[in-house]
Amino acid sequence: MPFVLQNVVFPADRDPDLLSLYLDADTWSTIDEKPVRVTNHAHIGDVLGRNSIRVRAGSRTSFASYFNAFPASYWQHWTSVRAISLTVRTEGPGTILVYRSNGSGVQQRLYTAEVTGTAETSFDIALTQFSDGGWIWFDVVADREPVVLAGAEWSTDAEPVRTGKASLGITTYNKPGYCVETLQSLADSPDVLAVVDRIFLVDQGTERVDQRDEYPEVAHALGEQLHVITQPNLGGSGGFARAMTETMRREESDFVQLLDDDVRIEPESIRRSVIFGRYASKPVIVGAHMFDLLDRPRLHAWAEVVDEEPFMWRTLYQEQMPHDFREQNLRQSRLLHMRMDADYNGWWMCLIPKSVIKEIGLPIPAFIKWDDAEFCLRADEAGVPTVTLPGAALWHVSWVGKDDSTDWQAYFHARNRIVTALLHSGAPEGGRLLRHSRRVDLKHLMMMQYYPVALRNRALRDILSGPEHMRRTLSTRMPEARQLAKRFPETVVHRDPKEVLHSRRGRQVFELRGRHDLDNPTGLQLRLFTAKALLSHLLRRPAPENVEMPEVEFGKEDAHWWRVPAFDSALVSAADGSGKQVYTRDRGKFRGMLLDSIRLHRRLKREWPRLAREYREALPRLVAQEEWNASFEADA
Repeated sequence: MPFVLQNVVFPADRDPDLLSLYLDADTWSTIDEKPVRVTNHAHIGDVLGRNSIRVRAGSRTSFASYFNAFPASYWQHWTSVRAISLTVRTEGPGTILVYRSNGSGVQQRLYTAEVTGTAETSFDIALTQFSDGGWIWFDVVADREPVVLAGAEWSTDAEPVRTGKASLGITTYNKPGYCVETLQSLADSPDVLAVVDRIFLVDQGTERVDQRDEYPEVAHALGEQLHVITQPNLGGSGGFARAMTETMRREESDFVQLLDDDVRIEPESIRRSVIFGRYASKPVIVGAHMFDLLDRPRLHAWAEVVDEEPFMWRTLYQEQMPHDFREQNLRQSRLLHMRMDADYNGWWMCLIPKSVIKEIGLPIPAFIKWDDAEFCLRADEAGVPTVTLPGAALWHVSWVGKDDSTDWQAYFHARNRIVTALLHSGAPEGGRLLRHSRRVDLKHLMMMQYYPVALRNRALRDILSGPEHMRRTLSTRMPEARQLAKRFPETVVHRDPKEVLHSRRGRQVFELRGRHDLDNPTGLQLRLFTAKALLSHLLRRPAPENVEMPEVEFGKEDAHWWRVPAFDSALVSAADGSGKQVYTRDRGKFRGMLLDSIRLHRRLKREWPRLAREYREALPRLVAQEEWNASFEADA
């Protein structure tokens, strides 16, 4: 009996923006080395159901798309499957064309088949020539009459290595609407629920999911598969640790599938992740991609890595990300045909085998930020790689309208990055990490952003106090960080329509990007700029009129660290566009915080060997089940 690896699916809702992720019915050309759409034949009305679509007379539709092409290179590299079958069911006269690509994106025809009436056509394809990369897909061409694609799937006769199900772990803090929608999508997908053991929804907020009006109906539909758990707010790491803990008690589960709360899922992606995990030659962490929930054809990253120096996360080929499938389809995106290996995957959606948790433990008590990267780095050191699987993705609220480097999360960005480096970096004294961290402080200070520096200095003090602070402060650092914001006027976002804020010199708009004074300074220019800004902020008091009223106004995109420091005060648009913030130079804060940062970084560099040893020795305790159980039960 064949095992279905991947179903051909179409959007569950009728959002025209999603079509480019599921099919390509358009004709493209190339002008000035850029893809240009010549015709637009993709119509949401041609989607007849979850698994069927109409190809209009005289038209051709390609399924060389993110969700419907088969990621052959990943299956060849990470599993022992060496032969698959494509089965296509059609109604009406037409032609089916089957293609493959290699790691360079070069397209090759494999099969051609003419079909008439109601037909089921199968193609056997070897998975033996996709080592560097490549996909497999098919096109359907209609002649004088329309053709209906009634269904298609990719399957294999090979037996899976594992047969267990996955339990889903959703952690949430005051996102009940999103969670109910996710539960409803699961309830409407019986083929996905067939590979799911339990759904653990860990609710850590004050706006409870089970208090939503829609909850009773969806809970009834899911029945005993749904378990809602309430606990204190322990952040993402605490919520996911709880989901892992509950999954470890389930004999029917071989995996835990982590899902964030502010997302919309493609249910088929969950099924694909579980099936891939079952077939992997050895246990692997199966990650998924993230699309922008508010700009749904935009993919934010293909594979995430952590650079050894300066020990910072990034996406591979970040200069070509995000990728917009409306502007360039899969066939034209040569980069996306390469097999890319990841260091870690974000926990917006990530499948983890129970055997890995048993071997390396639960997440570190990070609250948020870096817990996913640290876990995958720890797993890799134990011989368990992370695979970010194409064709498995969801839509997540992106960071486009956020700036979490300047709010309460700045504490966790700084602390958890350095803690992860202490645990896993092989570079002496963390390589360039501490130098980079000092520069981050300096940029914030020159931009009159004193609150994030106060948080970052607190983070360094906590790190220096030793590893036990992470468990001790797990539930308290976030509310304390938010409380601290009240001492910094620049954190206030002025939204009152009656309070119209203006600046003395008006808004500074920068249009001529070629001018040297508007570009990001480097080399000698950077040193001169930094020295000038430092002396100005250290020695010169702000003009009284610029304290009373902001000197200039910047849009968020123009408020760069090499522009704002030239002024005494600035009116800057909030990241989400909801209001404005007033930055005012404070010589006393600048001097005190800069000196504090320098002292803390010097001490951290001096004590790095000792701290690395202490944190690595403490790691088994930090990730131990009994330690997490105590956190779950505290104040419950």
